[in-house]
Amino acid sequence: MLSGVRVCVRSLCSSRGWSVRGMSLSPRQINRWPNNESSEPPTDSPRVLITGGLGQLGVGLAQMLRQQYGKENVILSDIRRPPAEVYNMGPFVYADVLDYKNLRELVVNNRITWLVHYSALLSAIGEANMALARTINITGLHNVLDLALENCLRLFVPSTIGAFGPSSPRDPAPDLCIQRPRTIYGVSKVHAELMGEYLHHKYGLDFRCLRYPGVVSAHTKPGGGTTDYAVQIFHDALSTGHHECYLRANTRLPMMHISDCHRATIEFMQAPESRLSLRTYNIAAMSFTPEEVAEEIRKHLPHLRVTYNPDTIRQTIADSWPVRFDDSNARQDWGWKPEYGLSEMVSDMLASIREKRTNAGLPVS
Repeated sequence: MLSGVRVCVRSLCSSRGWSVRGMSLSPRQINRWPNNESSEPPTDSPRVLITGGLGQLGVGLAQMLRQQYGKENVILSDIRRPPAEVYNMGPFVYADVLDYKNLRELVVNNRITWLVHYSALLSAIGEANMALARTINITGLHNVLDLALENCLRLFVPSTIGAFGPSSPRDPAPDLCIQRPRTIYGVSKVHAELMGEYLHHKYGLDFRCLRYPGVVSAHTKPGGGTTDYAVQIFHDALSTGHHECYLRANTRLPMMHISDCHRATIEFMQAPESRLSLRTYNIAAMSFTPEEVAEEIRKHLPHLRVTYNPDTIRQTIADSWPVRFDDSNARQDWGWKPEYGLSEMVSDMLASIREKRTNAGLPVS
């Protein structure tokens, strides 16, 4: 076998007279790297496709990747029309993760080597429409898994704090433990973790997954997640001076500034496979309660008033999630280290949202 040649499992099966369907393989073509091929990342720039790119994370990640690898090497995609500023930043295409043929054409025509799969319905929205969440979060996942196998892609699928459940260790939650989530969002993410790990061990898929904590960003609006109060409170503090929180004041959850989230994702994607002992890692930065973040905001805006009106669905979800993440494996294996703590995050969020409101001609409280 020639070194550096990608081997198609379908071809190997056929040459031996094996039935692909009898082996319970996907009917789509499945590839893998041969054992003697280097697992180090390629020296040339990756070609990146980001699905669900108009959500909370896609635009910022695309910007950071474009700074490193060039604007034309990072393609953002979604099913919605992008704002003009996003469209003008770099390549944007329509991509429906439920349309396998369309995705395949994008991957092949654009010579994609890395696929970042952000398309998903979040926790609270998923509970309101379980059937749609199951379709997007699971069927869409299987489409990108098949594409990654067929084209030997490096595939990143984020997981979440929501992949844990009430029987999981909560303080801290380790990488490997009982999960048993009780939301369709969490169930779909555990499914993604296990499918990716299975396909890595069976076929050599370069699958990578990080369990994100709640992500705090000034650049996108809250998107229906249980931790989104930690974004909305900054907007409310600078607009009306009052925030009504849908969680109890003492609900502690892991959180992370979006810059740390993007940096962790890129550093993880760049890490040589030889340094990875897991395919799914926790990453952590800080843990706080609504009252703690409110008190930190009051150091800048003493007038902030917070009232609490717990929403049954989101409070129940939050009560089933970890209080803290144990991310010692990520720190040890590939050198993860956050840069933002609570005070740094609050200062940055207030400055960023104040600037956005001022530029938009909106009043600032």
